[in-house]
Amino acid sequence: MIRLQNLTKTYILNGRRKTVADNITQVFPSGASVALLGRNGAGKSSLLRMIAGGMLPTSGKIFSTGSISWPVGFAGSFHPDLTGSQNTRFVARIYGVDTDDMMEFVQDFANLGDHFFLPFRTYSSGMKARLAFGVSMAIPFDTYLIDEVTAVGDANFRKKSNDVLHARLETAGAIVVSHSMPTLNEICDSGAVLEDGRLTYYNDLDEAIAHHMRNMNEG
Repeated sequence: MIRLQNLTKTYILNGRRKTVADNITQVFPSGASVALLGRNGAGKSSLLRMIAGGMLPTSGKIFSTGSISWPVGFAGSFHPDLTGSQNTRFVARIYGVDTDDMMEFVQDFANLGDHFFLPFRTYSSGMKARLAFGVSMAIPFDTYLIDEVTAVGDANFRKKSNDVLHARLETAGAIVVSHSMPTLNEICDSGAVLEDGRLTYYNDLDEAIAHHMRNMNEG
């Protein structure tokens, strides 16, 4: 369960105030896979980062039960001078998982060959994505935060990513940001629409998508 209590996030951009979360109080139920919908710039990624703990709200609180992932596929926390192998070991130690098991999983999944033992800064964007997704999926979280991760990589990698993600979601929940409606229909069972700083939750995914499409058409 993730509970947002009076959550507010305001940015000051070029002297102008933009609020992407306006006193939101909402519960994301345990085990639910929720599509987070909203137009570009609505604040979906900011909301994920606040839930993950990587961004502080302007005010309000976030409570949770169970473990929550960082945004799946996010590579920004990897040290550029450490190898893929070293970065993987470091994350394993932070989260208290078996280092050897995690190394084996990530090395097999990312399929980086010898690059796994080279500095992360030498990787192409596709290689960074494969390592980041492999590290994300190697740890069993109760809730996964997913931000367009299935859009990266070639067709084979996207299929592999979808397969392992579906396996994880058999025993976990998720909050998913994606512009692909087929992806959301495949992964999610409920939805929430973020618009003008307000969050509207729907137990029925189709109702959430209909609300989102009305917003897009009106825009």
